[in-house]
Amino acid sequence: MTDLADAHVLVLGATGGLGAPISRRLVEAGARVSVSGRSADRLKALAADLGDAVAGVMPADLRLPGAAEHVVRAAVEAGGPLTGVVYAAGVVAFGDTVDLDDDTLDDLLLLNLIAPIRTIRAAVPHLDAGGFIVQLSAIVAERPMAGMAAYSASKAGLTAFGVAAGSELRRRKIRLIDARPPHTETGLADRPIAGSAPKLGEGLAPDAVAERVVRAIIDDERQLDSVAFTDS
Repeated sequence: MTDLADAHVLVLGATGGLGAPISRRLVEAGARVSVSGRSADRLKALAADLGDAVAGVMPADLRLPGAAEHVVRAAVEAGGPLTGVVYAAGVVAFGDTVDLDDDTLDDLLLLNLIAPIRTIRAAVPHLDAGGFIVQLSAIVAERPMAGMAAYSASKAGLTAFGVAAGSELRRRKIRLIDARPPHTETGLADRPIAGSAPKLGEGLAPDAVAERVVRAIIDDERQLDSVAFTDS
C-alpha cells in the first residue's frame, strides 16, 4: 500500500477533464500537489479550489522544448522531492489520415507522446524510492480506431513506452502505471484540434476514472487496462 499522506505529487494537465478530478482525489487522500497546465487563469482557479494542499503552480506549454524539465524543476523547488507524477495532458484529433496536416500531427505527438517521455525523464532523478508515475493513455492503445489513426498511434506509443520504461524503473523502485480508460466524458472530444468526433456513446464519469486511478496508486497496481475501469 502507498500512503499518500503528505506525499508530493506533480500533476501535469491538471486543469483538464481528468487532471482536475485526479488532483482533487489526491488531495482528499492527504497528498500535496504541484499543478501544471497551459492556462494560468484555470490553474489559479484550481489552486484556489484545492487550497493549502497546493505546493506549486506552474503554467506551461508542454509542446515546447524544455517545458517539461522546467515544470519538474519548479515543482521540486516549490514542494521538495517528488513522491509521484501524474501525466494527464493530451489532445485529440479526428478525421482520415490523408486529411491530417503537419501542425495537427505535431501537436498530437508532442503532447500525447513526446512530452510525457520528457517529463518522466526529467522527474525520475527527483522521485523518492517507492515513488510512482501515472501516464494517462487510452483504450485506443488497445483498440485503434479508424478516423483516429494518429491519435491511436500516439497513445499506443505511450503505452509501449510505459511498458519498457516501467521495467527499467523497477531497478530504482519506482512504479509506472499505464492507465488506459475507455471513452470518458471529459469534454475532450468536443474540443478536438482537428475534425469532428464521431458518435462515441456515453462515456465514463471523470470522477469515477479519477477515483480508480488514485485507488491504483494506493493499492500499488502497475497497469490499468480498459477493463479495469469497468470491472470495478
